[in-house]
Amino acid sequence: MNRVILMGRLVRDPEIRYSQGENSLAIARYTLAVDRRGRRNQQGDSNQPTADFIRCVAFAQRAEFAEKYMHQGMRMLVSGSIQTGSYQNKDGQTVYTTDIIVDDQEFADSKGQGGGNSGSTGSGSFGNSGFTGGGSSIGDGFMNIPDGVEDEGLPFN
Repeated sequence: MNRVILMGRLVRDPEIRYSQGENSLAIARYTLAVDRRGRRNQQGDSNQPTADFIRCVAFAQRAEFAEKYMHQGMRMLVSGSIQTGSYQNKDGQTVYTTDIIVDDQEFADSKGQGGGNSGSTGSGSFGNSGFTGGGSSIGDGFMNIPDGVEDEGLPFN
């Protein structure tokens, strides 16, 4: 099984390109800074990085969402699959790549929290079917329970 889930902050605004041809396809590339859990300067080396920088690639509607709503500094939750590849650079050396192919991306902060997310929307996800905000929110980032959901099916009172 090839599945990865990451939470990190956008290093810079996503880079968006469109494929050429009759049916152009949006392609977004962005990098997440993902903190290393429990590894802050264990050997006392202050030059040791405390985050990994993971490259992510989103296609079609997910890419358009990234272009419109995602900005540098925002904390995002991304899930997808790892894809490796390689190419020859201009010096003839083989360069190996590792990217996350995005299946789903969500805001990990509430509307007022994220760093550098001026003008962004609140929480929501953008999966295979498009942006789903999840209904009306109460105001503090929580979603109202829709009418018609029976109370005894919920795990709390």
